[in-house]
Amino acid sequence: MSLVAWGREVVAGSALALVAVAPLGAQGLAPERLARLKAEAHADVEARKLFTAQLIDQLFSYGELGFQELETSRTLVTLLRKNGFTVEEGTGGLPTGWVARWGSGRPVIAIGSDLDGIPQASQMPGVACRLPIVPGAPGHGEGHNSGQAMNLTAILAVKRLMERERLPGTLVVWPGVAEEQLGGKAHLVRAGAFRDADIAIFSHVSDSLSTAWGQARGSGLVSVLYSFEGKAAHAAGAPWRGRSALDAATLMEVGWNFRREHIRFQSRSHSVIVDGGDQPNVVPTTASIWWYFRELEPKLIRELWAVGDSVAQGAAMMTGTTLQPTRLLGSAWPAHYNRPLARALTANMLAVGMPEWDDRDQQLARAVQKELGVKETGLVTKIDTLAPPVPVEKQTGGGSDDIGDVSWSVPTVPVYFPSNIPNLPGHHWSNAIAMATPIAHKGATQAAKALAGLLLDVLGTPALVDSAKAYFAEQTKEVKYEPFLRPEDRPPTHLNAAIMAKYRPELRKKYFDPSKHRSYMEQLGIPYPTVRGADGSCGGGGAQP
Repeated sequence: MSLVAWGREVVAGSALALVAVAPLGAQGLAPERLARLKAEAHADVEARKLFTAQLIDQLFSYGELGFQELETSRTLVTLLRKNGFTVEEGTGGLPTGWVARWGSGRPVIAIGSDLDGIPQASQMPGVACRLPIVPGAPGHGEGHNSGQAMNLTAILAVKRLMERERLPGTLVVWPGVAEEQLGGKAHLVRAGAFRDADIAIFSHVSDSLSTAWGQARGSGLVSVLYSFEGKAAHAAGAPWRGRSALDAATLMEVGWNFRREHIRFQSRSHSVIVDGGDQPNVVPTTASIWWYFRELEPKLIRELWAVGDSVAQGAAMMTGTTLQPTRLLGSAWPAHYNRPLARALTANMLAVGMPEWDDRDQQLARAVQKELGVKETGLVTKIDTLAPPVPVEKQTGGGSDDIGDVSWSVPTVPVYFPSNIPNLPGHHWSNAIAMATPIAHKGATQAAKALAGLLLDVLGTPALVDSAKAYFAEQTKEVKYEPFLRPEDRPPTHLNAAIMAKYRPELRKKYFDPSKHRSYMEQLGIPYPTVRGADGSCGGGGAQP
């Protein structure tokens, strides 16, 4: 049975037949009725676990990078349309952006998750040592293949109940395009994707089942491309006649590193040179350096960006080159999550509990941890408590996610779910090992039950929506969202095109075929788990790309 067909099929014996029901009153659903609907949603999610697992595996096999999530978006859009959603594509100028809607009336709930992978992270799932599917190719070394599958499982289960129970409300599904470039969500916000939303829910893979409220750990950022133009000349015959754009890019790097001493230690900044000229015997006419500037508050991010601009201008002056208009490739406000929604979500997480890991799951986890030389703790078995946020003045900075722009536009809550292994480095091939295995499948199924419960709470408890909006009003009383995007900034949809053009033909040969195989590991011929052999070989000779 195809994924699409499975997504539409009525689950036999699940007591979801159409019946006459009482309408939703002004006070919402009675507690007994809400509890019954949650139990039915949990059973429906459990019945869909093969659908969930196969969609996770399907998206894993594509291994697509940001702005190039063509197969991923096509699969999801097709699935949503087959299940009655209307889908607008190309939202926000993003070729792989879309917004899907079903239902009518309020509340309007916008549910999303990221799509993209990591460069050079191709990895055989379930193999506890380095073994690429396609050497050099990208892969899901963060686990973004799992979030949309988890979301859709919960959404389809709740949608069926909404139809049967005649519950008013609108479900909106959206993608986090190019999250690794922080390049998508601000454009969705600017395009109005969340303009009528009452609530936003964002799912992200983790190693435990948890959520958060208040200002999130980590930083906001701007991602800026600085391009210099010089003058060509023979690098040996007449170098004095040239002006090196590469010198300007290099001097910007050097100048920033000297300036770094006088910048707050909570800041983060890093760069790559993406254009360094053509060949050594020609003075480089063009050069570009790409920077991420991260800080904890929007004002501080803008200040850091201004320092970067000044260093770039100085580098151009020193080299006699011209600094071209800068290009904003991505941006992210520091995220701030909603306390009432987080409390409601935590209650649903505690109600469903963590997945039941078996010995094989724990064996794979410990083998991966041993391979990476980190603590061999295995998989998490307890749900994280809902802790208060760390005050901004005590935070030290870190990673970023452009969900921050959404969180300052609509009350937002994150769903962190246990589909990966603890203690791994992140943005790394090892983070792909679990992402098409029973670990990812079980974690997503369990989280989908909690998400379904939260969706029913929002649909059936008007007071929850009111309290979420009241918290958001307080959150935004003094801090007003002003996007880092400038009017002229457009999505850098050229990014990663060359990489995917190089590797997609080989990746395509390895795409998961759920009509022939139950799982991607089965298709690849991988025993579960596969660990390093006694002779030190990867997989003991059992797993081959």
